[in-house]
Amino acid sequence: MDRRDTVLALLALGAAPLAAEAQQAGKVSRIGVLLGATSESSEPLLRALTEGLRDLGYIEGRDFVFARRYADGRVERLPELAAELVRLRADVIVTGSNVHVAAAKRATATIPIVFVGAANPVGAGFITSLAQPGGNITGLTSDASREVQAKNLTLLKEMIPSLSRVALLGEVMSQDGFAALETAARQLNLTLEIVDSHGHKDLENAFAVMVSKHVGAVIIGGGPLTYQLRQQIADLALKHRVPAIHVLNEYPRAGLLMSYGPDLADLYRRAASYVVKILRGAKPGVLPVEQPTKLELVINVKTAKTLDLAIPQSLLLRADEVIQ
Repeated sequence: MDRRDTVLALLALGAAPLAAEAQQAGKVSRIGVLLGATSESSEPLLRALTEGLRDLGYIEGRDFVFARRYADGRVERLPELAAELVRLRADVIVTGSNVHVAAAKRATATIPIVFVGAANPVGAGFITSLAQPGGNITGLTSDASREVQAKNLTLLKEMIPSLSRVALLGEVMSQDGFAALETAARQLNLTLEIVDSHGHKDLENAFAVMVSKHVGAVIIGGGPLTYQLRQQIADLALKHRVPAIHVLNEYPRAGLLMSYGPDLADLYRRAASYVVKILRGAKPGVLPVEQPTKLELVINVKTAKTLDLAIPQSLLLRADEVIQ
């Protein structure tokens, strides 16, 4: 007997109360979670989702159980993991960025999918529009606009006025294009180098390549692998004395110089409202996609000192969080 059957049996015996208005009598929902990183590195995100569900009256083990699938940084495994969740008959699948959504979309056209952190989901072909997604997919985007990474480039230039050459490091295959970033680089008279990385063994070589190209700073691209390896990336950036920025605040907390973008844990917490609405019968195709209402600037002062960078007062005054 698996965990779901056990919980159902307990419900039948009256050992657990029903969530008010939330479930049909005796119904314990199965929430699929599809993420590309490891369970350990993704734990804060799942904790935020669980807290959001609890705030809405949904308690794990009483009202729902998780079916968790992690690709451990191997994004090529996402399609098979998504197919497993479909075979398990998940009531809803919560997943992450574009590479995750693409795998879930290929696996099912009927099970509701809630994405957290997808970029330009309309352009990626996941939904019809933000207001009316259509189909079985909805959720929260990571970008308030297509220019978030471009803004990160501007912040690097403000931090380092002499900056002339910048690299973009990450899983190029998982990126949603570089048009806004390339345009911003030209406007700032910066040369942009694209450096692809496919795993932790590539990272040391990637930083060596950037140093050989005399890169003055680096933007860390998104993706499950870079998220999983954020501590190693931060350590290498310090080792090679390369100022670096990312859109997520987990990176400067790991030792990167800066971040500017949404709070990913907060997005997962907010995703709980989508899950609850869907479990109560709402169709994902009519639930408008949310964009971040606040983008936060986080600066790691300790890292700046290690890199011998003087942080402009204008940046410090605008920072939402300063890590000493």
